[in-house]
Amino acid sequence: MCGICGYLRPGCDPDTISLRDMTDAIRRRGPDTGKLWHEAASGIALGHRRLSIQDLSDAGVQPMASACGRYICVFNGEIYNHYALRAELEGAGRAPGWRGHSDTETLLAAISEWGLGEALRRARGMFALALWDREARRLLLARDRIGEKPLYYARIDGGWAFGSELKALLPAPGFHARLSGEAVRAYLEFGYVPEHHCIYAQAWKVPPGQVVSLSGGDATPEIRPYETFLDLARGGLRRRAATETTDEETLLSEVESCLSHVTDQQCLSDVPLGAFLSGGIDSSLITSLMQAQSATQVRSFSIGFGEARFNEAPHAAAVARHLGTDHTEFILSQADALALVPELPEIYDEPFADSSQLPTALLCREARKSVTVALSGDGGDEVFGGYNRHISGPGLWRRAAKMPRWTRQLGAGTLGAVEPFLVSEDNAARRMAQRLGLPVTTIDKLARLAPGLAEARDFAGFYRSFVTTFPDPAEVLAARAANHEPAPDLAELAQQLPPAERMMAWDTLSYLPGDIMVKLDRAAMHASLETRAPFLDARVVALAWSLPLAMKIRGGRGKYVLRRLLDRHVPRALIDRPKQGFSIPLDSWLRGELQQWGAALLRRDDLRALAGLDRGAIDALWHSHLQRRANHGQKLWTVLMLLAWVEANQAHLHPVEAAA
Repeated sequence: MCGICGYLRPGCDPDTISLRDMTDAIRRRGPDTGKLWHEAASGIALGHRRLSIQDLSDAGVQPMASACGRYICVFNGEIYNHYALRAELEGAGRAPGWRGHSDTETLLAAISEWGLGEALRRARGMFALALWDREARRLLLARDRIGEKPLYYARIDGGWAFGSELKALLPAPGFHARLSGEAVRAYLEFGYVPEHHCIYAQAWKVPPGQVVSLSGGDATPEIRPYETFLDLARGGLRRRAATETTDEETLLSEVESCLSHVTDQQCLSDVPLGAFLSGGIDSSLITSLMQAQSATQVRSFSIGFGEARFNEAPHAAAVARHLGTDHTEFILSQADALALVPELPEIYDEPFADSSQLPTALLCREARKSVTVALSGDGGDEVFGGYNRHISGPGLWRRAAKMPRWTRQLGAGTLGAVEPFLVSEDNAARRMAQRLGLPVTTIDKLARLAPGLAEARDFAGFYRSFVTTFPDPAEVLAARAANHEPAPDLAELAQQLPPAERMMAWDTLSYLPGDIMVKLDRAAMHASLETRAPFLDARVVALAWSLPLAMKIRGGRGKYVLRRLLDRHVPRALIDRPKQGFSIPLDSWLRGELQQWGAALLRRDDLRALAGLDRGAIDALWHSHLQRRANHGQKLWTVLMLLAWVEANQAHLHPVEAAA
């Protein structure tokens, strides 16, 4: 696992000082070694920071040239099947004389033989790479199919720059950091900057599963897919149609075989390796498969909270005892959170407001003291239908769609009127919730969802009500006009997918790479820790989409196939509980130890002006939250993370570029 960066400015001699500054900016992604390469005649410069995982010798050092001399590559990630690719090249008599056993060397040989697109289609892994083609004089940027690894690129004076993180672009010669109004609006809507936006104007993310081809000057980038998530889903659905009569036990065995093989491949490492274990279905299954295939104790790590209703650590410890792992548990306190909060803009690089970033960052930091690689259960919810919206959403929409909008709006208004009583500490409010027959937390969640549900005109709009923080970002923007982000385009798939799978596909295209993978990658790499997610291997994703929906959602519960497989390893009593999530008590923390920090940021008129925020609207949210008229913790956290990011980057920022 590494950090990569560089730039292309034809006709300009590479500025090696800038290149070194770019590379040093992402040192945490690769603390072991750093190397620069440039070619004056082409104006190309490549930088690499290395976190040594495989082939710890000098034979794995990058930037690396292909044996034929045509290609120079910087690579971030892992190709899990690279030994199989080597064997295929050797069998065809097309292998070079191998210098070492790094996957980058394998990939370069595959590219030389098959071309970049075909090499990536055959590769199984997570990665971001930059490839300089000396013959075509083009810079090629590519990213894995799901978007596990990040890669940004941007226009600079006379050419292009790229980097694993945005901080690598700031020292690039001719880069101008101007905030994008469209990105700010989208960030406020979702709590993260979506894949097709970047917080800086004239900067972009390489789309997952695609190759961006760059030449110098003002030439328009060429973007073409090699294999995307939609390709995997289409292939899975075609196979589903051909195997409709396959019995359940056969399907279970096939999924277990695939997951076991993928997990075993992802345990390939020349350095210490472990697993994140929350005690939930996904991480417990991955840890179970790791331990079942390991001759030694697997190192497992979990994190918990002092507040019992947010604390999954005891469940993780129980699973660890059953599996026999070497388990380490950390407890996150308010003091830990307070100490970590000022570091978040540095860790996450773009504004990012998933509050589980706090425990994730701490867990990665603590795990890194013992291991260099950790496997996680991320992706299980998106791939196998685990979110509550996948399970209850379709039925809720069927009922809501039959109601006139004014009826839904009336219901939303009623919940909004009741909410202040429910979030207060008054015992009468608790008794009111009991008479309604619902927990206070459930009514609070319904109150947050109700406005979006009331306004939804179609199923895509209904889906947005589950995944947005500010359904109308204009609520807190100084320039009131704001357009809603559409759901990702599913092309012809939308017509053949049932509502639950449509939500799963939307999540995999947007929430997974934009939120979940950002949270994991930035937290881990800031701690110089590599993380791997077996559920996101292309083979697992394609197989999951070949399964009938009933193998994922059944009896009002999600991830049916994973539950059945986990039964073979862990007693159901240790796992069978409501989905908890990796959340923190954000509402109470912002009224407690984080209140002073939040108030100080909200008073900064200079930060609000840079971000284009409306002071009155934000102050109203803050006071409403502090006075317990509503729980606005997530909205406020979203605003505060934007302001904290602006504060950390204020020295080089130009004001927000107005949204269209």
